[in-house]
Amino acid sequence: MRLSPVLAGLATYPFVRLDEAKAAALARGVEVIDFGAGEPREETPAFIRRAVAEAIEAEPVSGYPKAEGLPALRAAIAEWVGRRFGARLDPDTEVVPTLGSKEAIFHLAHVVGGPGARVATTTPGYPVPARGAMFAGAGVLELRLEPERGWQPDLEDVDWDGVAILWLNSPNNPTAATASLELYERAAELARAHGFVLACDEAYSELWFAGDPPVSALQVADRRSVVVFNTLSKRSSMPGYRSGFAAGDADLIAAMKRFRPNVGTAPPTFVQRAAVTAWGDEEHVVETRARYAAKREVILPALRAVGLEPAGGDASFFLWLRIGPAHPGQDAEAFALRLLDDLGLVVAPGPFFGPGGEGHVRAALVPTVDECRRAADLLASWA
Repeated sequence: MRLSPVLAGLATYPFVRLDEAKAAALARGVEVIDFGAGEPREETPAFIRRAVAEAIEAEPVSGYPKAEGLPALRAAIAEWVGRRFGARLDPDTEVVPTLGSKEAIFHLAHVVGGPGARVATTTPGYPVPARGAMFAGAGVLELRLEPERGWQPDLEDVDWDGVAILWLNSPNNPTAATASLELYERAAELARAHGFVLACDEAYSELWFAGDPPVSALQVADRRSVVVFNTLSKRSSMPGYRSGFAAGDADLIAAMKRFRPNVGTAPPTFVQRAAVTAWGDEEHVVETRARYAAKREVILPALRAVGLEPAGGDASFFLWLRIGPAHPGQDAEAFALRLLDDLGLVVAPGPFFGPGGEGHVRAALVPTVDECRRAADLLASWA
């Protein structure tokens, strides 16, 4: 068998390694509380589950979903963007539903750039844009996020020659930092000047704990060469439904619509119909934010008490934590394994998100409130 050289040479996806360490702990009889993988575990609201069931019953014959998505869903997404960000979208030309956001993020380098191009990503950062670039034959240019800059990239000292895509992620995974509209405007200006696409992953846009709501790149004055990705996975606790969207530059959306039938990643029709209902309701999103805030209030003081220093922003459902001087000489992966071995607590080592993550760990606020209380008690006994 001749594997793709990219696949053959690729290191194991970081969270697979985390799952393996967790499985080994469970096999030893350790009771694990998992703050590692950023997978929402909230109950999907009942009204959304009912909408799915009703959509299935209404369609006894199931056909292949169209790549451009249902007109009603495109309209619901455009209406939500208008309400939330004040940005007007044409649902027919500037929106395409996606199977969550991960697959569309991965595939963008197959639509824009391709072999020989360069894709700029941030470190620390979500690994999927870089892996998508590699599978598309593109090179990866890493832009370091520095704490002194509020975990934002310096866009002024970059060689943009050959760059096809610049990826920004706000609220950021893993740092929880948010981008300003000024940063988005400057990035969009550079994209137009140098001929690359500004791609923004905004999957956590509806989760924040302090300050103003996060902004969107869809709010820039000129959306040429700009595309934004978002999803119901976090906002509406629907990770298993795989429902998201890409929106922005009409020419780019048209290119994505041409590409997507080749890979068959359109969301099932019954999920799209339920997604219309989800995008139309905000009350459940307010309740979701409140639950994550309650977890944060429980676990963050306990993490601080054991020498983990908050180092990121106040958005997403992640806590980005610097390993403080109470743990001298301990690298991030060793510290994470120590937490797992001693207490059964899983956190993600910062280097899983690239070299910019060394010296940090990420805790995802996905266990229940009761599990967070139990974790806080364990940490108190360890301090």
